Amino acid sequence: MTNHRMARGYLNQARAWLDGLPPLLARGAWATVVRQAEECVELYLKGALRLVGVEPTHTHDVSGVLEAHAGRFPAWFAAEVSRLAAFSRDLARDRGPAFYGDEAAGVPPEDLFDEADARRAFEAAEVTARLCERLPGGAR
Repeated sequence: MTNHRMARGYLNQARAWLDGLPPLLARGAWATVVRQAEECVELYLKGALRLVGVEPTHTHDVSGVLEAHAGRFPAWFAAEVSRLAAFSRDLARDRGPAFYGDEAAGVPPEDLFDEADARRAFEAAEVTARLCERLPGGAR
C-alpha cells in the first residue's frame, strides 16, 4: 500500500519516537536512544517512500530502495539521499545490539553504546525528520 494515509501514519509515529528521545538522552540511556532513533529513521524513510508512491521494503534498512528511487523525490531531497541511506544502514546495523546487546559475549546493550553513539543517532533522526517533514504531504 503506497497511499498518503499510510505515509502520514508512519511520519506521525516517527515524530512520536523523535519527541521521546531527549528525556532518554538526559537519563543516559544510550543504547535505548540508538534503538529508538533507528526506529524513527526507519519510519520517516518508509513514510517518505510512500509519499512518492514507492512500497518500502519490509526490512529495517531501506537504504537500497531509497537510493534506487531517489529520482522520485524533489531535487533538494534527492541531494540528501546518500546521507539518509547511510543513516538507515548504520542505524539498522546497530538496532539488534542496541536492543539485545552481544548475547554471545554476554555484553549488555548499555556496555556497547556511549553518549557519542546516542548523540550521533539522535542527530541522524533529527536530520531525517527535518527533511522528510519538508516533503509535499510530509508536514504535520
